Amino acid sequence: MSDLPEHALRNRAQWDAWADSFVEKGRRNWASPSPNWGMWAIPESQVGMFPDDVAGRDAIELGCGTAYVSAWLARAGARPVGIDNSARQLATARELQREHSVDFPLIHGSAERTGLHDAGFDLAISEYGASIWCDPYVWIPEAARLLRPGGLLVFLVNSPLLMMCVADLAVDPAGTQLRRDQFGMHRFEWDDDDSVEFHLPHGELIRLLRDCGFVIEELKELQAPRGATTTETFVTPEWAHRWPTEEVWKVRKDTTPRTV
Repeated sequence: MSDLPEHALRNRAQWDAWADSFVEKGRRNWASPSPNWGMWAIPESQVGMFPDDVAGRDAIELGCGTAYVSAWLARAGARPVGIDNSARQLATARELQREHSVDFPLIHGSAERTGLHDAGFDLAISEYGASIWCDPYVWIPEAARLLRPGGLLVFLVNSPLLMMCVADLAVDPAGTQLRRDQFGMHRFEWDDDDSVEFHLPHGELIRLLRDCGFVIEELKELQAPRGATTTETFVTPEWAHRWPTEEVWKVRKDTTPRTV
């Protein structure tokens, strides 16, 4: 553990403490016959996180938590591997693997430094895993290293607009005024827990992805459907129907040799 950076140690302790409260969500998603995404449980048919040719592909879920995304991938015919910073989250994942008779490797470690071989995967995916709990200037280059040429990175994050409108306390929902600067956006800490999140504005994220050898295929901003509900307190369904709370990035590792 001493080899982990400060933010990863804090997030490990925080997620181990939170793990029990995420068991039910994990169990519900493992039991779901088809994927749904984000805080609004939007169906895969509307989001398109998975590529059409996922069957037979080697996939890694970066920050897998209870590993329901990896379970969905396995049922779709992929060969997933899950990695997560929280031992207690992985304990839930292993319990659900036994309950559903779905088996795939689970690794306790940081998605910023996986220790896995170069170019071992066709797909890297993260839904609120590494995508917000790891430093993008570390985990995105690591994802690029793990992917084969032509491999796809897909990740779901909060929108920069939401992050500029949320308060320091989760019980205070996002408002209609900007509370934070866009310039300098990177590391976020909160008044009511010890976690550390990371969020970048679009320009910075695009530059980082391109510097890591990715070609951007799609940015999809997600709208909460009418009548949506959520257990989250930091944003209301009404806000999320007017402005994006979440967005999905789909980027592909360039197959063109890079020149200096």
